[in-house]
Amino acid sequence: MFTGIIEQVGTVREVFPTGTGLSFWIESTISSELHVDQSLSHDGACLTVEALQPGTHRVTAVRETLEKTGLRNWSPGRRVNLERAMVLGGRLDGHLVQGHVDGTGTCLSRADQDGSWLFRFSFPLEKAGLMIEKGSITVNGISLTGFDVTRDAFSVAIIPYTMDHTNLGDLSVGEHVNLEFDLIGKYILRQSAFLPEGK
Repeated sequence: MFTGIIEQVGTVREVFPTGTGLSFWIESTISSELHVDQSLSHDGACLTVEALQPGTHRVTAVRETLEKTGLRNWSPGRRVNLERAMVLGGRLDGHLVQGHVDGTGTCLSRADQDGSWLFRFSFPLEKAGLMIEKGSITVNGISLTGFDVTRDAFSVAIIPYTMDHTNLGDLSVGEHVNLEFDLIGKYILRQSAFLPEGK
């Protein structure tokens, strides 16, 4: 479980196939603090640390993960948002994030607003019931608040700190991002689908 507060931005150093999956060597300043079997969020996708080398760690994304995320397009040099699992009893500065990406969206626009940035993203229409005005949304692992929500798009306002400490500054219009919708909303939507008729 994560909070969506990015700890560090790492860099993809190597990509190679592992059966139907892809493995990645990621360089970061927190790699030396990790251990094998540890869960780590990579642009919002929870992956298990499989191996360590000085200053780098290796993870693998299986076919299911590749199909639902943008990891299939990663190449050496890409910067990746990293977050270690939350500590029980600590402050929840973002929101409850599982690291289970629901799908990808597209950056529709980005605008410099002289002190902040406004991004607009599309999302899959079938997820419309999970996106609410001023609700929590995870974009590339970052806990954000969505607004100007329509049937298939939303906006977020980004402060300078977030631009400087995540990979959002690298994002161009037309690029894909990993999206995870609010966990509580998923449970509510699922339960409401099974309410007795008339309730």
